[in-house]
Amino acid sequence: MRYHIGRESTNDTTGARTSGLLAVRERIAQAEQRYDRKPGSVRLLAVSKKKPAEAIRVAFLSGQRAFGENYAQEAVVKQRELADVPAEWHFIGPIQSNKTRLIAEHFAWVHSIDRIAIAERLSRQRGAGLPPLAVCLQVNVSGESTKSGVSLASRLQPLWELALAVADLPHLRLRGLMTIPAPNETGDNPDARFAAQCRPFRLLREALEELNARGLGLDTLSMGMSDDLEAAIAEGATLVRVGTAIFGARGMPEPG
Repeated sequence: MRYHIGRESTNDTTGARTSGLLAVRERIAQAEQRYDRKPGSVRLLAVSKKKPAEAIRVAFLSGQRAFGENYAQEAVVKQRELADVPAEWHFIGPIQSNKTRLIAEHFAWVHSIDRIAIAERLSRQRGAGLPPLAVCLQVNVSGESTKSGVSLASRLQPLWELALAVADLPHLRLRGLMTIPAPNETGDNPDARFAAQCRPFRLLREALEELNARGLGLDTLSMGMSDDLEAAIAEGATLVRVGTAIFGARGMPEPG
């Protein structure tokens, strides 16, 4: 099947985005090799929030298939513009109760579940003709009060209880865990910086391993972004979420 390329694809921006995508793929491949990961074991999720539909189309034509969005309404508009593009859509932002129906009906994955009430709404509102919605539980490994996610706080029990409840919902499929660590402030020493980046990712991996030891069959660690994907891969990431390194920093205005 042939996919239409818009006018944007004829300018220099398209070349920059394509080269950015290729560079990120190369970083992932090198990290897989360096940290004894199976080649191709780490998926790339292109974070396309605030990016125009044509930028997504260009990335798709360059072989990228999975795209992450933070704002449900913005994402649905772009999905309609890209109706001829069979992309896999992931919701990765905070989930408001009044947006769960949009998310349940228009996404294949949700990475940011942190409470059972939201999970129950998503399961209830998932279309009958759609496959189960793949979901990850968001974990606040840094303990920041400003961040969403289930806090580990030296105890796994709250995460375990949420995981059991979500796993029982009929129209969801619990796949794994997601985290967004606190910004790294270790200075310019590359070894210290890398070690600091690894610590929160290690906590998430250990949490997933413990959940699986208790009987859950989770297979997804959604962690790592443009600045720290190598550390995430070293600690077991199966999916990295990269936006700026692919699309650049500029984007559309934030939805109101």
